[in-house]
Amino acid sequence: MSTWSPFSYLVTNLARFVRPHEVTFSGVNSTLPMLACLLAKEAYDFPFTYLNVAGGVDPRPSAVPISSSDPLLAEHSRAIFANEDFYDLCTRGGMDLCFLGAAQVDGRGDTNVSCIGDWHRPKVRLPGGGGGSVMLPTARRSCTWRTEHSPRTLVERLDFRTAAGGMHGVVTPIAVFVHDGDRLRLASWHPEVTLDEVRERTAFEILLHDGAGPTAPPTAAEAAALTELDPDGSFEADASVVLR
Repeated sequence: MSTWSPFSYLVTNLARFVRPHEVTFSGVNSTLPMLACLLAKEAYDFPFTYLNVAGGVDPRPSAVPISSSDPLLAEHSRAIFANEDFYDLCTRGGMDLCFLGAAQVDGRGDTNVSCIGDWHRPKVRLPGGGGGSVMLPTARRSCTWRTEHSPRTLVERLDFRTAAGGMHGVVTPIAVFVHDGDRLRLASWHPEVTLDEVRERTAFEILLHDGAGPTAPPTAAEAAALTELDPDGSFEADASVVLR
């Protein structure tokens, strides 16, 4: 893999948020973060604890499932966690990194997974906060991803603030944002995309993080791990329908 695809860009840059010796969690409907955590296990030469919503603790699945809630993700686990265990660990300060989904993200890193449009007469009713309302404010860091980078997903103002606390990181098919303690800043962007294009496709003001520039290409270890996880390209083919 000498160049990025939208799929590899998202999965690999999510994986790069994983740090040594930390506890990392991926939740429901989170196939891309699931792949990112499995990639990190293969590509990086440091230990970390991987928890998933299927209950697995450092699982070694016999196959890579389509669903991030599949029981395969509990195979050969060191332990099994129930949902309440994740929340308890998080509120006690024991969760270092959570991957949590969002429909909208604003410049402060707050998220909406409740509704699009007015709460009382919404255009779209979304699933709601669920665990994210607990985990975003209490985890040491949280990261999210958007398969579409556009002003309707990266917004100036949320239609509804489901969870506050500030996403530490946001990854899209063309950009990576990190939080500076006050707001999101652009850390890097796809080498085939200009900075002006990122600005045009983002509703909130783009401020640059220190050292911001084109994203470093995937390492040989990252590329090999992703190929092992998706040898026939089925995950990439499925994702290509929504990645833009």
